Amino acid sequence: MMEKLKSTIFFLGIFILIGFLGFWAVSTIQSGDEHVEREKIEKLESENEELKKEVEKLKDELSVFQPEVVDEPGEEPVVNPEVKKEESAPAAASKYQDLINELEKLVEDNITIKLKSRGTRVGTIQKFLNIYNQTSNRIDNDYGASTQKAVIEFQKEQNLLADGEAGKTTFEAMIEWLKNE
Repeated sequence: MMEKLKSTIFFLGIFILIGFLGFWAVSTIQSGDEHVEREKIEKLESENEELKKEVEKLKDELSVFQPEVVDEPGEEPVVNPEVKKEESAPAAASKYQDLINELEKLVEDNITIKLKSRGTRVGTIQKFLNIYNQTSNRIDNDYGASTQKAVIEFQKEQNLLADGEAGKTTFEAMIEWLKNE
């Protein structure tokens, strides 16, 4: 009788263990699609980390070529000493030349940009507005309400028709302002 009880308990234990293993196998199984998606996510996360490292590396390399200005209230601005004066002098003479060229192309093509316009031409205006307003707003190439408002403010300050549409007269005023900077 004792032998029978021992073997019954042994087989019952084996049966319970097999049951738990079966439950675990079924509950943790993934479909092929889930597995593929999880692998894609892991690969993208890995690539994202690599790209973040690359961006930081490029920022470090770029900072060597750009003067770093520290402007504390009440103090004289300090320029990064790693940038030689010979390098920064020619850059200052034409530091906005690319933007001036882009704006002149808009004048030449007789372009008018207004609310809901999209594209790199809008980005040109946004670049100018960041310089003019000393901001670092995102260049999204979308002429939305905030871009329109900034254009209106610029037009008012330049004594232009403040309609929020950027056309030849506004572009010429932007060019003139950049040349005087």
